[in-house]
Amino acid sequence: MGKQVNLAAGAGFAPNKKKAGFWRREWTLFKKNAELASLVTPGMITILIFSYLPMFGIIIAFKDFRYDQGIFGSAWVGWKNFEFFFSSDVVWRVVRNTVSYEMAYIAVTTVFALAFSVMLNEVSRKFSKFYQTALFLPHFLSWVVVFYIVYSFLDVRHGLLNKVIVFLGFEEVNWYMTSGPWPYILVIVALWKRIGYNTLIYYAAIMSVNQEYYEAARMDGASRWKMATRITIPMIAPLISILVILAIGSLVAGDFGLHFFIPNNSGMTYPTTDIIDTYVYRALLNVGDVGMSAAIGLFQSIVGLVLVVSVNTIVRRLNPENSLW
Repeated sequence: MGKQVNLAAGAGFAPNKKKAGFWRREWTLFKKNAELASLVTPGMITILIFSYLPMFGIIIAFKDFRYDQGIFGSAWVGWKNFEFFFSSDVVWRVVRNTVSYEMAYIAVTTVFALAFSVMLNEVSRKFSKFYQTALFLPHFLSWVVVFYIVYSFLDVRHGLLNKVIVFLGFEEVNWYMTSGPWPYILVIVALWKRIGYNTLIYYAAIMSVNQEYYEAARMDGASRWKMATRITIPMIAPLISILVILAIGSLVAGDFGLHFFIPNNSGMTYPTTDIIDTYVYRALLNVGDVGMSAAIGLFQSIVGLVLVVSVNTIVRRLNPENSLW
């Protein structure tokens, strides 16, 4: 009997000892990387406060939220908040616009960012800093500032673009009263604002490519175009794939600032500029239904997650090195 007790005690002691050793090793590793941990901590706290804690508010999407009753006191309405959006007569229009624009932004930005990053790699280091700054500067401008820049071109009477059109002998165009040209305008503005950030990421990746590949290619007589297409692009292909996968997650989210401020929220441009976010914003202003806006936000997040996981799965099957995980 005593042996059985001792064996049982030993069996219970071994895991505790093993667990203690595990935590001791973890603490030693933490102390060894304390400086790196201190750098990561502010970011982790920010993500916790602004990304994870607000997730408790998802329940609002299924409730008839009232401020006087609070989140848990408001009545449960199930899927009714989702029905408001999906039963609308413009739902397919805004979904089509959102997905189409984001696909265009991803494709155009990726192509031009790769082209500019390759060109930056070819110019002298003396001038590359200037080009990097010029490309990256629009990234820091708010959409309100960008609107005034665009407005200086599109203003009916004093806009630079209309002055050029009149000078060429054509009639001036009231850009904010017609919907036709806006797909091109929005794509150009989005490209101007986004290209700098993506270009610098690709340029940093190109700088890390082993220069011996280029030296060997030059000895073999390869042109700059061949080196770009046969060495540069293939070497940074995993990074391109990862950035595209992450961008696909926002395929149904849309860029509210771009589509709200740049067309100046003009009703005449809604057929080609209205997206999910701008439509929900106007509905929230008119109806004041917080639950409905929370439901659409939840819908966008779930679809974005499904898209990222699906595309990453496809990429992993084609080439595991280019997948996100």
